[in-house]
Amino acid sequence: MSKPEKKLFLLDAFALIYRAHFAFSKNPRINSKGMNTSAVFGFMNSLLEILKKEKPTHIGVAFDTSAPTFRHVQFPEYKAHREETPEDIRTATPIIKDILKAFNIPILQMDGFEADDVIGTLAKAAARDGFEVFMMTPDKDYAQLVEEHIYLYKPAYMGNGVDVLGIPEVLAKFEIENVDQVRDILGLEGDAADNIPGIPGVGKKTAIKFLQSYGTVEGLLENTADLKGKMKEKVEEFGQQGILSKELATIKIDVPIEFNAEDLEHCDPNEAKVKEIFEELEFRTMLKRIFDIDDASAPAAKAPAKKKAPAPSQLGLFGDAATEVSVQPVIQEKKNAKNHKHDYHCIDTPALRKSLVKYLSLQEEYCFDTETTSVNPEEAELVGIAFAYVPGEAYYVPIPADQKEAQVIVEEFRLVLENDDILKIGQNLKYDIQVMKNYGVEVKGKMFDTMLAHYLIDPESRHKMDVLAENYLNYTAIPIEDLIGKGKSQKNMRDIPVADVVDYACEDADITLQLKLKLEEEIKERGLEKLLHEVEEPLSIVLADVEYAGVKIDTDVLGEMSKDLNELSVIAQDKIFELAGQEFNINSPKQMGEILFDKMQLVDKPKKTKTGQYATGEEILSKLAPEHEIAERILEFREYQKLKSTYVDALPLLISKKDGLIHTDYRQAVAATGRLSSNNPNLQNIPIRTAKGREIRKAFISRSKDYTMFAADYSQIELRIIAAFARDESMIKAFKDGQDIHSTTASKVFDVPMAEMTPDIRRKAKEVNFGLIYGISAFGLSQNIGISRTEAAEIIDSYFTQFPNIKRYMDDQVNFAKEHEYVETILGRRRYLRDINSRNATVRGFAERNAVNAPIQGSAADIIKVAMINIHDWMKKEKLQSKMIMQVHDELVFDAHKDELPMLQKKVEELMKNAIPLDVPMEVGMGTGVNWLEAH
Repeated sequence: MSKPEKKLFLLDAFALIYRAHFAFSKNPRINSKGMNTSAVFGFMNSLLEILKKEKPTHIGVAFDTSAPTFRHVQFPEYKAHREETPEDIRTATPIIKDILKAFNIPILQMDGFEADDVIGTLAKAAARDGFEVFMMTPDKDYAQLVEEHIYLYKPAYMGNGVDVLGIPEVLAKFEIENVDQVRDILGLEGDAADNIPGIPGVGKKTAIKFLQSYGTVEGLLENTADLKGKMKEKVEEFGQQGILSKELATIKIDVPIEFNAEDLEHCDPNEAKVKEIFEELEFRTMLKRIFDIDDASAPAAKAPAKKKAPAPSQLGLFGDAATEVSVQPVIQEKKNAKNHKHDYHCIDTPALRKSLVKYLSLQEEYCFDTETTSVNPEEAELVGIAFAYVPGEAYYVPIPADQKEAQVIVEEFRLVLENDDILKIGQNLKYDIQVMKNYGVEVKGKMFDTMLAHYLIDPESRHKMDVLAENYLNYTAIPIEDLIGKGKSQKNMRDIPVADVVDYACEDADITLQLKLKLEEEIKERGLEKLLHEVEEPLSIVLADVEYAGVKIDTDVLGEMSKDLNELSVIAQDKIFELAGQEFNINSPKQMGEILFDKMQLVDKPKKTKTGQYATGEEILSKLAPEHEIAERILEFREYQKLKSTYVDALPLLISKKDGLIHTDYRQAVAATGRLSSNNPNLQNIPIRTAKGREIRKAFISRSKDYTMFAADYSQIELRIIAAFARDESMIKAFKDGQDIHSTTASKVFDVPMAEMTPDIRRKAKEVNFGLIYGISAFGLSQNIGISRTEAAEIIDSYFTQFPNIKRYMDDQVNFAKEHEYVETILGRRRYLRDINSRNATVRGFAERNAVNAPIQGSAADIIKVAMINIHDWMKKEKLQSKMIMQVHDELVFDAHKDELPMLQKKVEELMKNAIPLDVPMEVGMGTGVNWLEAH
């Protein structure tokens, strides 16, 4: 019987940690405590992937130490240009070490040597001892160590699969004859990442050519007489630098350590310690994946690890243990419906319902939650209502399928739901309010919405109840899948026996009530009561009415548009084939790239994607379009296809069978800026930049001949806000005097008298005005208005000279953010910028742009939200027949009853202009028409 394969994995810790950190740089993982866990999460994903798929018998993780290495002594400039380790990586490293200790995986490190030297030495020794060795790292330098039983294992990354390099793969990748020549390639080319200089002017192709002729760097230097011209001069002058570079790039395989296979044997983890750390980090899904359990809090049931990890002295590779930073979270047993005491009741008789109504009517506040047949409130029928007013207790009222019987039971609760004096608590109350509208009940009174509260506390996190329960209450809620299943076999809540629904529904109400008590404290601590109770929560009632009102769509208009777009697509397609000289799949980026850049050769050096294909995105084609008709026609074809599929053909499918209208879903807790988002359909994305795109608005019409479409739109609201915030007298005066702000800017920045203003100059000024709000660079501005980067930089400098207070405001915002790690809108809405002090310039720059822009965008959101609330309240008070039916960016759209139109126009303008008074006057453009396009 053959012995099992001995398989050793050696991981380069910092290479994997850095890679994980930067993979999440644009969308970091932040837990409820504000900690960036991206590096730890990414590293653990890589580690768990190999433990599961590769099943190593032996494993170790190598770290660099802070001590200088022999390379620094030999070449002081070695890695000298590198930026200081990012703060989040410095925080992550000791945590990762603690996790490795909990997993009983040895940590390998030695002062004076780098991780690759430690790995190189152990890899060679292990291969001699009969191991198959895999060096796990994205670093190409390790290729020099590959031999018959040693492999470079590059983990999956950004869509690319795992890449395992043995001898044939290394030879093919570097185009060399033997593996040792990897060191020569590195010596000739140098390595910018490590500040290894190489020989100037020698790139990959030249290096390969030299090695094919002379074998090594040393061989090249012995034959410089064969070289000619500038290259001869460079090799002769910098040849010794090439030798030095080769030495610096050589991984040592004689570090003074001993290989002991038993020390590196893969063990079972210490389950209790792993759980402690992962609970603190909030890696709950990962925890379930590791131990294959349904509940992350399930008590440890495994036997102890087969063997203990070796003590530090055994390996001789560890630094001073006293300097290791440990994570020691306080762990509490995870609560759930099975182990946590609760008192849940099914209220299923007239007598019990009467008693519940009586006690609810005595409360100052209660929580309620609906169980329904659909997540779409327009279609949803009540299955039951759960109520809670004491933590740990809740009551579930089943509602029958028969709608007459259902209405009778709902009527019993009307008084307590419509009671203005009782505060209503819920999670995403907008949905429950809409469902109750289906039964003629108007939920009234003050409210506390836990979803909206958490959105204000931490706008970029998740706000679902089960997540909040985990983070705030240490409680794992019953998953909905436990009741209705998932996938094709998923049931409707109506199909579930009442007895099985009681605990689930009551838990929702009970946990939401408990969350309110926790979140209320944080809202007060952060001074967010006014924003929550006077803006966001009242707005959810407004949005419930807006969505419920719906919008009428003219399907005949869309039908004609569909035919027209189809014909235009065919015409554009035929022209594209004619210009290309052949037919091809226009929707295939690969085929299109080959036509444009291989066959037609539109540019000398076409840009490629990470997968090696030619880039054919809108940005590329837009640059080509002015000079190449085929690019212009392709853009047209794409526009026609997108308009047809995304809007013209899709909108009729969203019309409700119940009332023949479209009902979008406005979501408050999505955009960190405070802006609303829109779903099914996304009204915010209906295009307006092209004539064909704007025509879609023709299909949005009034609901009857007695109504007309009326639109009111804030004019340049963000520019007015920044002028007010910056207290820039010149801009404020321009707005107060009713001047065109873009012409005013153009006149000052470009030194052009107003009488000589041209549309082109005004357009450039408009790009500057709006661009600076969004942190545009000189390069970005040069691209947008077709000028050199130098000229763009001069325009920006001139702008700040003419409007110095704008520059001061922008600098003040960045400085405030650096001190507090957040910025605020006019109503105190916060945008947290945890990367504002990052030493990574790209990450920091993104945060700095948000420091300037977020208060402006967020304040614009605040203003229109307040306007919506005030207009809605006025319309209700006046009992108008007109309806507010859409909010799109800075625009409100109404289905206005013709008799009420003059009054509505006057009051809407007044309430929009005065929603939140500023030093700069707000302007509102208004229009009416038979459809939205005419009204806008």
